[in-house]
Amino acid sequence: MEVWPPLLVVILTLCVVSLCCGLEAVAENVTVAQLLPMPSYHRGLATYNAKNFGAEGNGTNDDTKALMAAWKAACGASGKVTLLIPPGTYYIGPTQFHGPCKASTITFLLQGTLKAATDLKRFGKDWIEFGWVKDLTVAGQNNAIINGQGAASWPFNMCPIRKDCKVLPTSVLFVNNQNTVVRDITSVNSKFFHIALLQNKNIKLINIQINAPENSPNTDGIHIERSTGVVISDTRISTGDDCISIGQGSNNIDIARVHCGPGHGMSVGSLGRYVGEGDVTRVHVRDMTFVGTMNGVRIKTWENSPTKSLAAHMLFENMVMKDVQNPIIIDQKYCPYYDCEHKHVSGVTLKDITFKNIKGTSSMPVAVLLRCGVPCQGVVLQDVDLKYMGEGGSSSKCENAMATYVGYQHPEPCA
Repeated sequence: MEVWPPLLVVILTLCVVSLCCGLEAVAENVTVAQLLPMPSYHRGLATYNAKNFGAEGNGTNDDTKALMAAWKAACGASGKVTLLIPPGTYYIGPTQFHGPCKASTITFLLQGTLKAATDLKRFGKDWIEFGWVKDLTVAGQNNAIINGQGAASWPFNMCPIRKDCKVLPTSVLFVNNQNTVVRDITSVNSKFFHIALLQNKNIKLINIQINAPENSPNTDGIHIERSTGVVISDTRISTGDDCISIGQGSNNIDIARVHCGPGHGMSVGSLGRYVGEGDVTRVHVRDMTFVGTMNGVRIKTWENSPTKSLAAHMLFENMVMKDVQNPIIIDQKYCPYYDCEHKHVSGVTLKDITFKNIKGTSSMPVAVLLRCGVPCQGVVLQDVDLKYMGEGGSSSKCENAMATYVGYQHPEPCA
C-alpha cells in the first residue's frame, strides 16, 4: 500500500473539510500557515516570520518556544534566509539560536523588542545565545530593543564584593560563530553584561546603543574573550561598568568612534586571574570619547597570577577625555575587593603599548597612572594633554613603567 507524503495528507484533509463544512468555516478555524509555516520570498530570499510559528509579541505571553521554532526552521532551510521578528514586544526566557545551519547566510531581523523574564531561577549564565553559526547577521530596524529587565536582579549581584559570587545572566552571548555582523541594535538594562563575545572569528558590531544606570553592577557594555578579528564602530555606551572590556585570549581587535559615559571606561582586562589564560595581542583603539567615566583607557591585571601570559602590541590614539577620573591608567595590582594579599607581582607581561594624542580633562589630580608589576616594556606616551581643573594641576605617577615620552606632555612625565 502506497503511503502519502505528510504534506499531501494535510492538503487532502483540508479539501475534505472544506467540502463538508464550507470554505468560510475552514478560514475561520485553521490556516495552512498554522499547520505548516512556510517562508515568504522576496528577490529569491526566504523569510520566516516568527508570528507564523505562534509568537504573539504582546509583551505578556511567553514567546520563547515560538522564536526557537522559527529559528529551527530558518536555520534548516537552504540558501539565504531571514528570520523576521516583526514589531511587538516578545517576552522570552533563556533562548538558544544555535547552529550549525544549512542556510548559506542567515539574518536575524528584529523589528520589535525582546523582553527578558525576571525570574532568575529560569536562567543559567545567559539569556540569548547565538552559537555555532557561520555568516550570521543580527540586525535591528524600527528602534529594535533588547531589554534585559535587570533592575529586579541587580540587588542579587554579589560579584563586586565576593570572589565566589553567582554570575547573573548576560543579555546576549555570541559563542563560536564565524563571519558575524551585529548592527543597529539597542540593549538596555542587562542583568549582567549586555553583549559578550566568546570564541568568535571575524565579528563586526556597528551602530550599537547600550544603556543602563551608572550604578548598575557589572553591566559591561561589550565584553570580548578568546576572539579574533573583532571590529566595533560607531557605537554609544552608557552603563555601570566597563563600556568595552577585552579579556584573555583575544587577538586583532579594532575599535573606533565609540562614545563612552557614564561607565568605567575602556579596559583591557582584567587579566591574569585564572590558570592558562591566553595572550592579548594586536589591539587598536581610536577616536573614542569618554564623558564622566571612572577611567579612560585602562589596562588591568591581577597580582598573584597562577600562570604567565602576555598583553602586547596595543595602540590607543585620538582620545578625548571630559571630566574623567583616570584618563590613562595601567594597573598591575588590580584587586576590587576589600582584602587583597599583594604578595606577588602580576604574571602578565605588558609590552609595546602606545598612548597617542590623548587630550581633555581629568577629575582627579593624577591624570596618568602607570603602575607596572615587573617592568613594562615599550610603553610610549605621545602628545598627551590632560588638565586637572582643581588646584595644583594634573600630575603623573609611575611604578616600574620605564616609559618613553614623545611630543607634547601635560602633565609632566614621571621623574
